[in-house]
Amino acid sequence: MTSPRLVLFTRYPEPGKAKTRLIPALGPDGAAALHRRLTERTLASMRATGLPIEIRSTGAAEGAFLEWLGQDLDVVDQGEGDLGARLARAASRTPAILLGADTPALTANHLVALAHALASNPAAIGPAEDGGYWALGIARPMPFLFEDMPWSTDQVCAITLERLAERGFEAAILDTLSDLDRPEDLARFPDVLA
Repeated sequence: MTSPRLVLFTRYPEPGKAKTRLIPALGPDGAAALHRRLTERTLASMRATGLPIEIRSTGAAEGAFLEWLGQDLDVVDQGEGDLGARLARAASRTPAILLGADTPALTANHLVALAHALASNPAAIGPAEDGGYWALGIARPMPFLFEDMPWSTDQVCAITLERLAERGFEAAILDTLSDLDRPEDLARFPDVLA
């Protein structure tokens, strides 16, 4: 099987537009700085795997992302539509592992484990404590996973697994990790605030 692409969905860290749910606690500059650190930390874990990397960007032109994250990266604009439409476009070329930059405990080992699981399963998922997922790996295009999904709710992971099961696909389920999305999440991750 071809090695899966690690596809990172991220926004350019412009104050007032990045990590907006954290602005009440950190202010626009602090939320943007935290997003910058989380993205850079996630990318470092991705690089350590040796797997191909693609950045799905929004909020700035390709050149700004290349200057920020490295000239060696493939940067593709996320395009229009809701999160489901943007994920579906990225997942049309498989195998792929889709992830965001909001999981501070994510390591290269988590990503390698997901890639290994994907080698023998049609899908692999890393559940998030909040009911979403920190990563989704698919071995073939599965657009049904991204249509009419109640994004940003505690049902995303469960619905994803239900949809896979309804179509006879088994999913490997990996470690549950915590996202950093809301002000109340900050206390769990003091190291990323430094």
